[in-house]
Formats: sequence, structure tokens, C-alpha cells
Amino acid sequence: MAVPKRKTSKARRDKRRSNVWKLDAPALSRCSNCGELTAPHKVCKHCGYYKGVEVISKEV
Repeated sequence: MAVPKRKTSKARRDKRRSNVWKLDAPALSRCSNCGELTAPHKVCKHCGYYKGVEVISKEV
């Protein structure tokens, strides 16, 4: 059976156990035009609107 050669320090052990390094879920906001979930400060991929102005013409 494998046995560690050295004791794992408290700092190294606690760094591994901490939740700081885990990824967060991406932020999402509702489109003001169609209500679809989109990334904030981006053009809505569903309807092509951004801040109530049509940026990309989409055929629905």
C-alpha cells in the first residue's frame, strides 16, 4: 500500500478543500424584448435586440 513520505501541511490541505477555486455559474439576464435568458451586455441571440434596439435582423 502507498504511504505518504511527508506530512501534508495544513495550508496545502486547506487550499485543496477550499471552495475558492471552483467555477461559478455564468451570469444570465432576461432580454427586455423577448424575455429569453442571455448573457448581460450582449445582443440577444434569439431576437437580435440589445437595450430595446434591433441590432441584428432575425427572421422568426
